[in-house]
Amino acid sequence: MTFTLVAPQHLETPATATLIDSAVRAVRGARRRKRLGNIPAHVIMTALAIISVFPIYWMFVTAFRPADEMLSTNPFPGPFSLENFQYVWDTIPILGMLGNTFGMALVLAVGQLLVAILAAYGFARWSFRGQKILFLLFVGSWLVPFQVTMIPNYVLISKMGLLNTILGVMVPQLATAFAVMLLRQHLESFPKELLDAADMDGRGPWRTLWEVVVPNLRPALAALGIMLFINAWNEYLWPSLIMQQSTDLIQVGIRGFMGAEGNNWGAIMAASALACLPIFGIYIFLQRYVVDAFVRSGLK
Repeated sequence: MTFTLVAPQHLETPATATLIDSAVRAVRGARRRKRLGNIPAHVIMTALAIISVFPIYWMFVTAFRPADEMLSTNPFPGPFSLENFQYVWDTIPILGMLGNTFGMALVLAVGQLLVAILAAYGFARWSFRGQKILFLLFVGSWLVPFQVTMIPNYVLISKMGLLNTILGVMVPQLATAFAVMLLRQHLESFPKELLDAADMDGRGPWRTLWEVVVPNLRPALAALGIMLFINAWNEYLWPSLIMQQSTDLIQVGIRGFMGAEGNNWGAIMAASALACLPIFGIYIFLQRYVVDAFVRSGLK
């Protein structure tokens, strides 16, 4: 944007012209100093971006290497080869695994979102005895490391007969305290006038939730849902623990290329690259919501 200072003709005196020139120089100098001051920040951000992207870059470079170049340290691709992808395609049902993983992540995201909506609505809409203590328990469950609850959950899934099933992976994760906390913060700032108007209109709490509250929270729900989907898709430890004798999910299927005789790094990188494609697609088409999800959650 360029600013032009124009003085009326009857005010165009030498003193006025000097004042205008001084103001223009001051504005230009401030812009120049601002640009120079941003250079260190841009350099640091560029370096951090390179560090973050390099493992993904190396994964794809390794996936396209031929077998005799697998352990090469050359950071530049070439010669290109599709034999690793062909080996993965012929060895494991990669499309079925991706489909199962997509369905699992989608069901988990929808289930966690539904539970979070109901719980957060209850916390934000009504005041009841023990409300603060119950909410602190939610917060406490979020702060407890997963490794602490992993063994009790495994014993429970085993007694339910759900080992080596996708349902066994989903059941303990259908509720997440993080989603409840995030939605509660949004509902705390929800306009009370809309809720009062819904009550006066004869809507009950259930209709108010789905006809008034949820439609006005669509951006927040979309952002949270995308983040929950990505978290479910990237989960590895729990699926690998539950599905020790099954390869229905892509996270567990990749593990099949690791053995006592050695790891097939080309196949591992090729399968990992294929597993990343759905997430890359989500980011490309829903970039605004993905960024908004991490901004709303306070994560970087």
